[in-house]
Amino acid sequence: MACWMYEGLLMFGVVFITGYLFGTLSQTRHALDNRHALQAFVFVVFGIYFAWFWAKGQTLAMKTWNIRVVGLDGRAISQKRALLRYVLSWLWFLPPLGASWLFDLSGAEGGVLTMGWVAVWAVLARFHPQRQFWHDALAGTRLVTWVAPEGPKRAARMAGNRKA
Repeated sequence: MACWMYEGLLMFGVVFITGYLFGTLSQTRHALDNRHALQAFVFVVFGIYFAWFWAKGQTLAMKTWNIRVVGLDGRAISQKRALLRYVLSWLWFLPPLGASWLFDLSGAEGGVLTMGWVAVWAVLARFHPQRQFWHDALAGTRLVTWVAPEGPKRAARMAGNRKA
């Protein structure tokens, strides 16, 4: 969950740049004009961001926490599988957002419902045989602990530091 929180922090920058780019390209003068188009644009940009980094193995936050996304065979995933994982990861949020819209809930009620759903969805991972999140199981991916191997230059530099 700490990686998830850090990823959210990093996404503020992506959202800012995306919003600026959208506002500039669409000549939007007011924040609520073209709101749905902006949301769709952010959804697409997020999809590109996550599919790109997951196909390479890690997002920036995942590198910090030594987490890597791989296929069930332990190898890197394709762009298509990364995109599938992105779409399925919206299971964390779409059900409560849909219920909030359907029942015309207030922002506070929708927030409570969303937080409750996220907690339930996280707990449901405990019931998976490998204790992985269900969007990973459905996408055929899994998260593993992974530390980058030391390159020859860094290993030589570290060996030189030990002698001194």
